[in-house]
Amino acid sequence: MAPAVDAVGWAGSVGAVRWVGSVVRLAGLLLLADSRLPAGGHGHSGGVEALVDRGLLTSTDDLALFLDARLRTAGLVAASFAAAAATLSTAAPGIPVSGEWSQGTTRHSRGWSSWDAALDARTPSAALREASRAQGVALLRTSGRAWPAYPPLRELAAFGRPHQPLVFGAAAAAAGADPGQAAALALHHLAGGAASAAVRLLGLDPLGAAAVQASLAPLADRVAAQACGAAALAVAAADPDLLPSDATPLPEILAELHHTSEVTLFAS
Repeated sequence: MAPAVDAVGWAGSVGAVRWVGSVVRLAGLLLLADSRLPAGGHGHSGGVEALVDRGLLTSTDDLALFLDARLRTAGLVAASFAAAAATLSTAAPGIPVSGEWSQGTTRHSRGWSSWDAALDARTPSAALREASRAQGVALLRTSGRAWPAYPPLRELAAFGRPHQPLVFGAAAAAAGADPGQAAALALHHLAGGAASAAVRLLGLDPLGAAAVQASLAPLADRVAAQACGAAALAVAAADPDLLPSDATPLPEILAELHHTSEVTLFAS
């Protein structure tokens, strides 16, 4: 006869299982948050190099002002699309969209094309559109190996060259992130990439750059919450046009000028 399991022992076993599950989930999120993740972001400055070349960003104070504006505009857009992609990835796929065949019998059953087109429309600069797609492809290669059986990532790979925020949201969902965490991670990458580029280009104090990121954490939290709310509404209505479209013209213009520069350290 099998020995009886007392209530304390049973509760402890359940707690251990839940703890292990949370550790596994946390490990995946830490992987995505790690700047060493080979996702192509190290080759892009997020617009910092174009500003530095023109003397518009020269100090940690300038970096703080730049990141503040970027989090509120481009960061909000990227985080919203990442949250939407995470939401779509964890929902049951709907009816496949007619005509979206690619690579044999693979269909984009979550309607990725409409979300990708909406992000395209929010990125006036051709150079920035190309940078986003290049980073999306790089992240797909990495996340596809990390979570090779995850259907949303396979669908995005079949799509071709999706924008980075969509891939990021799907990869975050594969790692166990909810939409809010996906939005926060997207903002973390935006700020971290720009800060790292500023350090490399200007020789800024790394501690000062880290302090700038820390000071902007409350703003990033608010933007992530706003992005998550917008994504929930847009996905529920199946309408990507409901997502934010905040932008400022200068980064778009500088991106085009940077793209035509003869010598650059970063691709964008």
